[in-house]
Amino acid sequence: MNLQSLLSRIPTLEINGELNREVSSVVSDSRLAVEGSLYVALKGVTAEGHLFINPSIRNGAAVIVCQEFPAELDAQVTYVRVKDTATALGALASNWYGNPSQKLKLTGVTGTNGKTSVCTLLFDIFTKLGHQCVLISTVDYRIGDKVMPSTHTTPDALTINRIMAEAVEQGCDYAFMEVSSHGIHQHRTEGLTFSVAGFTNITHDHLDYHKTFDGYLRTKKSFFDGLSSDAVAITNLDDKNGRVMMQNTAAQTKTYALKTMADYHGRMLEADFNGMMLHFNGKEFWTTLTGRFNVYNLLLAFAVAVELGRTEEEVLTAMSELKRVNGRFEIIKSDGGIFFVVDYAHTPDALENLLDSINEIRTKNERLITVFGCGGDRDREKRPLMGKIAARKSTLAILTSDNPRTESPELIIKEIEAGIEPQYFSKYTVIADRKEAIKMAIKFAEPKDIVLVAGKGHETYQEINGVRHHFDDREVIGHLWKQMSK
Repeated sequence: MNLQSLLSRIPTLEINGELNREVSSVVSDSRLAVEGSLYVALKGVTAEGHLFINPSIRNGAAVIVCQEFPAELDAQVTYVRVKDTATALGALASNWYGNPSQKLKLTGVTGTNGKTSVCTLLFDIFTKLGHQCVLISTVDYRIGDKVMPSTHTTPDALTINRIMAEAVEQGCDYAFMEVSSHGIHQHRTEGLTFSVAGFTNITHDHLDYHKTFDGYLRTKKSFFDGLSSDAVAITNLDDKNGRVMMQNTAAQTKTYALKTMADYHGRMLEADFNGMMLHFNGKEFWTTLTGRFNVYNLLLAFAVAVELGRTEEEVLTAMSELKRVNGRFEIIKSDGGIFFVVDYAHTPDALENLLDSINEIRTKNERLITVFGCGGDRDREKRPLMGKIAARKSTLAILTSDNPRTESPELIIKEIEAGIEPQYFSKYTVIADRKEAIKMAIKFAEPKDIVLVAGKGHETYQEINGVRHHFDDREVIGHLWKQMSK
């Protein structure tokens, strides 16, 4: 692509070198530069891209986009100075791939909990309604029937646009993507054109990255601040910050809620481990999903689908045929009558909602045994909060390891223990080995009891000291149950 075309819509501060030249590729990793590449020097969290300008040139880069020119300029190279290279990369990636988000009806969903469920529900709904769709989520990336492994909740701008360009080529007309706070803060969604944006909720998470809750909230809000007047923004009125998200958006705003009047109103009529009977905007339907938090997920998916032009009736019909999202309130019923629930809940709010949903369904004759841990090298402030919630709302809480990463599992568990109130000391135990913790839960459980294994959900690995070891909660439950019930 010609460099001048590639730079369209990108405010530049200074240019040194030839503008009328062809670019062979756009990269933000100097190791990927080849003859004729444009290299974007990102000021990253862990690496400073400006230090790799010369290595990218040695690999063949002919154009450098940076925030500061290097001390010595190569006469054969074009240097483009911009205010923020991360923002510029989003626009460059969109231009390079032919602005694919403008050729799709793109929905972005942000919030602390529920993003994966809502986006997956929407992908499945529109697929059932006969459309070719693309999904970008924590679990995987999908283009129609093609499934690719996920590397990030919100991948880098080049990956997003490459996936969307392929989706356009394959005839897709709808795209659904999770928009994480990291992705927003690092401008990975810059240059994308959103038709609809949805807000789930905001609770305590990622403070290791954002430092304060206010910083986290402002990052989420900036996603809606950046929407155009052609977009629709849909917010959760039951979340105390739901209205805050809409304060400065140019988009048309819509609301959804269970507890107050809204454009899209929902109500749970009945629920058990097989599913729920729900009431949305005056219409009843049955879903195999269960849990009050899933009512919110379904209601937002319903609102998005209707705003994208489908009728309420056809959306609810499609919803009634949907299966559960992998690792989200996934139920495994043993032949011994024990219910196992596997869920990704890894924040205080998600764990509390999950436990409340189970307690709402159970008759109290059954015991609720919760196995969970907290990830290492992540927000430490949530650990005692999760310990307090688990001990208070479970019959027995078994504290164990999650993905300790570079931290000591025992020290993580001590920080979880610190939040448990004295009156609940008899309601928890510690087994650092996750497999042994699940084994203990199975031993303790009796017919009709519920064993919740939380924190990892769909994940098929456990990360310890930089190494990912195969570990799937669902597989472990099945293997141990088979072994122990002989």
